[in-house]
Amino acid sequence: MLDYDFPLWRPPSEGDNLIIQASLGCRFNGCTFCSMYKEKEYRARSLEAVFDDIAAAAQAWPDAHRVFLADGDAYNLPTAHLAALCDRLVATFPNLQRITAYATPFNLLAKSVAEIQALKAKKLSLVYVGIESGADRLLKKIKKGTAQQMEAGLARAAEAGLKVSATVITGLGGQKYWQEHMDETAAMINRVPVTFLSTLQLRLADEVEARFLDKYAEPFVWQDDHAVLLEMRRLVERLDPPHPVIFRSNHASNALPLAGTLPKDRAKVLGQIDRAVQMGGGLRPRWMRGL
Repeated sequence: MLDYDFPLWRPPSEGDNLIIQASLGCRFNGCTFCSMYKEKEYRARSLEAVFDDIAAAAQAWPDAHRVFLADGDAYNLPTAHLAALCDRLVATFPNLQRITAYATPFNLLAKSVAEIQALKAKKLSLVYVGIESGADRLLKKIKKGTAQQMEAGLARAAEAGLKVSATVITGLGGQKYWQEHMDETAAMINRVPVTFLSTLQLRLADEVEARFLDKYAEPFVWQDDHAVLLEMRRLVERLDPPHPVIFRSNHASNALPLAGTLPKDRAKVLGQIDRAVQMGGGLRPRWMRGL
């Protein structure tokens, strides 16, 4: 249908939706754990090129109702550029309900509350943000900025009423920092609640593992599945946001798929984790896991 510039990545929840490549690569592209976009140089695609893709997509899928803007941090595009894309999408797809994109905290902080609200009014109403951890020590180790920047970006989105689907990487603290990792992540979400919170279990592609270990700046000892379950338990136990957060661990990297709304479903989710810890069953086979 469309001549995509591969590789093409999207969140699991966008698998059935139309993907429009508004930009290529990731402008930040410095996270040590990430193997995405390493072979791409970041650039914005011209409005003319993207409008051509939108027209082609409309011929094949006129009833599309959700659109994801790729690549890695399309929310970095200037507000006027994004507004023009949204306007064209709204005009082209009469059933359009929502436009989404990946975003970094730096993208969010580069836009004013008024700009974010203006884009939201044009249906760009949800962004996917990899917060990875609320622990400043770990964010610095993985070259993801600081906890202060992360929280400020989430707060900017919250002030503007923009929905955020955030991800946390279990196992990122290794055996030494796992408690700090979970405690400070829960504390951040409790202060600045997101709409959706998902976990990914740490896996490293061969081409980035050496850099991750080098930049960690001290020996990293991996968490096994049992230890990761204890991390999940600690996170869920401590999450007490003032607004409901939809929690998921359904990404293919996770050992144990979980789902619930926190804090309402805390007891149910903790029960599922405890059963897996005690009986060792219900875990996704390793051959079924992936990045």
